[in-house]
Amino acid sequence: MSSLQKYRKKRDFAKTSEPKEKVKKNKNSKKNIFVIQEHFSKRKHFDFRIQISSSLRSWAVPKGIPKKTSDKRLAMLTENHPLEYAKFEGVIPKGEYGAGRVVIYDRGIFENIKKDKEGKIVSINKCFKNGQIEIFLHGKKINAAYALIRFRDEKTWLLIKMKKKKDDKKSKS
Repeated sequence: MSSLQKYRKKRDFAKTSEPKEKVKKNKNSKKNIFVIQEHFSKRKHFDFRIQISSSLRSWAVPKGIPKKTSDKRLAMLTENHPLEYAKFEGVIPKGEYGAGRVVIYDRGIFENIKKDKEGKIVSINKCFKNGQIEIFLHGKKINAAYALIRFRDEKTWLLIKMKKKKDDKKSKS
C-alpha cells in the first residue's frame, strides 16, 4: 500500500489545487523538510508536517504550536502528504476534504536529535514507529526543539516544545 493512498483517495484533483505526488522522487536530498501550515477549515488548526522517508507525516494541532516549554499540545496524526505539500498555500474548495484556506506559517529543515542510550542518533523511521520523535526545527520563524510523543492510540500524540538549544549536545528524553 502506498503511503499516499489515503491522501489521494480523499481528494478530487480536478477540483482542488492541492499538489499531487510527483512521479520522480528526489532521493538525493539529505535534508529533511518540515512545514507548519495554518488551516482555516471547519475548525481552525495548524498542520505540523515533517518528512519521513519520501512523504510528509502530518499531525493536526488544534490549539497551535507550543511557544513555551511548559506547553503541551494535542496532535492528531492524519494521512501522509506528498513532499510537494510543503510549498502549498491556497484555498481547498468547499465540498472537498479539508475545505478552507491554507497558509504557510513556517517551513524549513529539521534535524533528528533523538539519541539512544549510547548517544547515537535513532533513525527518524524508528522514532516514528516507537512513538518518540525529537527534532530541531530550522525555520524562518521557529528555531527550536520539539518532541512528538504518541500516547493512548496510534493517532493521538502530544507536541511539546523542548528546552534543548541548537548547540546543546544533551537530548531531553
